[in-house]
Amino acid sequence: MTGCSSGLGLALARAVLEAGDALVATSRGASPLDALAAEFPEQLVTTRLELRSAEDCAAAVALAQERLGGLDVLVNNAAVGLFGAVEEVSDEELRAQLEVLAVAPWRLARLVLPVMRAQGGGHIVNVSSVGGRMAFPGLGAYVAGKFALEGMSLALAAEAAPFGVRVTVVEPGGFATSYGSSLTETAAKLPEYADGLAPMHQALRGMAGDAVLNRPEVFAELVLRAVAAGSGPVRLPVGPDAYAMVEAALAGEAAELAAARALAEAAPDPV
Repeated sequence: MTGCSSGLGLALARAVLEAGDALVATSRGASPLDALAAEFPEQLVTTRLELRSAEDCAAAVALAQERLGGLDVLVNNAAVGLFGAVEEVSDEELRAQLEVLAVAPWRLARLVLPVMRAQGGGHIVNVSSVGGRMAFPGLGAYVAGKFALEGMSLALAAEAAPFGVRVTVVEPGGFATSYGSSLTETAAKLPEYADGLAPMHQALRGMAGDAVLNRPEVFAELVLRAVAAGSGPVRLPVGPDAYAMVEAALAGEAAELAAARALAEAAPDPV
């Protein structure tokens, strides 16, 4: 599992271990996982993983095979966030977002699929977001990465099903994690966007201390339940707010489709 040092990843890692399962947990720095490793020395293997490194990804998968004797579940959880208007995001900043949010999960899926096919099954869990269903101002680069992750996951679910490999895309709503405080910002700042993006910026920065948000343990429990179920939907929203936002997004898409059809079918203006 990637991205295990804090937030949703750390909660899921603990839940997996408390359920009695073995786990290879990765992070960009292994030290945040030291306490968990001391608590579950027989079950937990930790390793440093730089997701943008193909060599690191291959080494992590090889380590999991060696230490666990196979690969039943891959959880692509690691994420980074960038705040800034589309016009403010540079090519380099966009590439960095997509490397972590889309390219690395794709690479890890490609690495584990031969193992899962050979053993007759497996489960790939890609942690997306409600931002994989709808857009938010100031999060264009993040949303682009999550939309890409969901598109890949839907294609993979169809491709891998004949081999007994399941794919689940988990779509958390608002969770009380450090996401808002760890959000980076674009180097370019255009004053024209300052007022329009301010409400979203303030909401994101206050996420970790918002008592009304979902707790990470809710996410962990649902992921474990989805994996244990043996079958289920490909897309899995997490949290009441996630369902409300997805329903609103679907209603908006239906209205937009109706408007598009009306435009396409309208009689041309007389010349």
